[in-house]
Amino acid sequence: MHDALARAGRALRLALLVALAVLFLVPFYLLVRNGLAAESDITAADWTFFPRELHWSNVRELFDDPNVPMAHALFNSTVIAVATTAGTLMLASLAGYGLARIPYRHANAVFYAILGTLMVPAAVTFVPSFVLVSSLGWVSTLRGLIVPTLFSAFACFVFRQYFLGFPRELEDAAQVDGLGYWRTYWRVVVPNSRPVFAAVGTIVFIGAWNAFLWPLVIGQDRDAWTVQVALSAFTNAQVVNLHELFVAAAVSIVPLLVVFLFLQRYIVAGVERSGIDD
Repeated sequence: MHDALARAGRALRLALLVALAVLFLVPFYLLVRNGLAAESDITAADWTFFPRELHWSNVRELFDDPNVPMAHALFNSTVIAVATTAGTLMLASLAGYGLARIPYRHANAVFYAILGTLMVPAAVTFVPSFVLVSSLGWVSTLRGLIVPTLFSAFACFVFRQYFLGFPRELEDAAQVDGLGYWRTYWRVVVPNSRPVFAAVGTIVFIGAWNAFLWPLVIGQDRDAWTVQVALSAFTNAQVVNLHELFVAAAVSIVPLLVVFLFLQRYIVAGVERSGIDD
């Protein structure tokens, strides 16, 4: 009786996992199915699992579209996401390490002030940020798209929590060898903190790649468009180019899938070791 109940429980869990996996994969199926279909197949009243003919030429048509510079938008998004990730990791990790390790009477007050910025809605700071970027002449430039987003209070919080639990013995040994805080950070702390760097970097990269509102307002010229802004260009008041929109959406998620598949194990490991639950 007990074995039968155990088998039934395993079968139920398996069925639930399969159902959840199917639900998770449905959007990806729709992207591929509609991206390789003709416009008439997408809007047809009778649904087919796959269109009668796969139009691989839709991919070439996407990159040849004179109205949407998709290749350049992919390049811009890559530059912005990589630069934002690198800058955020450097600034937030330095801030987190300083708050966790360098003796300072007001360290906790500074830390709570940083946490307080997480409570401020983005809409409150949007207009002042735009005015500042505009006054610097950074509208429609990569600087305007990257610099205002470099520091993350959440990333600073994660790094601080992680460094609080970092083994002090390693730092003490480095200081005995004559290393100061700066060289201890670069030579000892960073090489032994790869999981949290990978976890935070993955989250920041995904957020930078998927950003829409700030790139939409700052990237006013077509040369400054990102992938998300380019996707919105396929739907306007005159026409909705469905097959190119689905192909573009499928292409735009490929970098995210690659990054996530390579670094997914670090996300859980880094968050667990950061001590957030403490």
